[in-house]
Amino acid sequence: MAADRTHLGLFLRSRRDSLTPADVGMRAFPGPRRVPGLRKEELAVLAGVSSDYYSRMEQGRQANVSRSVLDALAKALRLTEVERQHLHILASPSPRRRSPIAVEQHADPGLLRMMTVIDHVPALILARRGEVLATNALLAAVLGDVRPGSSLMRYLFFEPLARERIVNWEHFAASSISALRGELGRHPDDHRLITLIDELRSRDVDAARWWEDHSVQDYASAAKQILHPDVGTLSFDIETMTSTRNADQVLIVYTAQPDSDTTRKLPFLASWSMANTTTT
Repeated sequence: MAADRTHLGLFLRSRRDSLTPADVGMRAFPGPRRVPGLRKEELAVLAGVSSDYYSRMEQGRQANVSRSVLDALAKALRLTEVERQHLHILASPSPRRRSPIAVEQHADPGLLRMMTVIDHVPALILARRGEVLATNALLAAVLGDVRPGSSLMRYLFFEPLARERIVNWEHFAASSISALRGELGRHPDDHRLITLIDELRSRDVDAARWWEDHSVQDYASAAKQILHPDVGTLSFDIETMTSTRNADQVLIVYTAQPDSDTTRKLPFLASWSMANTTTT
C-alpha cells in the first residue's frame, strides 16, 4: 500500500500560500497572480527543482522524494525544525506502521518521579491525543478540573473555565491544535485521534479555523497567563520533557521566575490543596 500523499500536498500548499516573493527575497514572476503567496514556479526555483517535479509533489503524484529535495523545500519555505520533520514524515515513501491505539496508556515511571521532585510548581504528564496521565495538586489548583483520565484538548475547547482562567487562551489553544496536526502526521492510523480532531472541528469554530491553517508545532515551551479567582494573575513559562522510553509522553512543567509575584503566590495555593495528593 502506498503512502497517502494528500496531506503532503495540503501542507506544502499552505506553507507556500503563507509566503510572498518579498518574504523570501526574490522578484515576483511577471503576470497576474492567482494565489496569495508564492507560485509553484517560484517555489520550485527557490528549491532548485523543476516546476513539473514540484507540481507532482503538491498533487500527490510524486512517489519518491529525496531527503535533499525535502530539505531544500524546507529551507525555501522557511520551515521551523518541527515543520521540517513533519514534511519528512508526510513524504515518507513507505506506509507507516499502524499505531497501537488499543493499548491503555500509563504514565512513564521516570516522568512520574520527576514530577514528584518538582511538586512546588504545577505539572502534568500528557500522552497521545492530549490525554492526561498524571497531575500534581498545584496543577489542579491552577487550572481547575484537569485530572488523570481527562482530555486536555476537550478541557481547552469545551470547558468554559479554561477560557475564563487562561488569559492568552487563543494563542495556547491554537498551538494545541497545531500539536495535534503534528501528532496525526506521526500516527495517521490512530482512529481515536482522528475522532478527537473531528469532534473539535465540528463543535468549535476556532478549532476548525486553526485546523485549516495546517500549522504544525509540538508541545514546546510557551508562556501562559492565568487569572485565578483567589490569587489573581499568575504568569508561567511552560517547559517540557519527553520520556526516553515513550516518545508520545511528555512532562509539562509550569515554571515561574524566581522572586516573581507568581512564585510568592504558589505556596498559598499549595497550602489549601495539600489534601489532594499527586494523582496517577
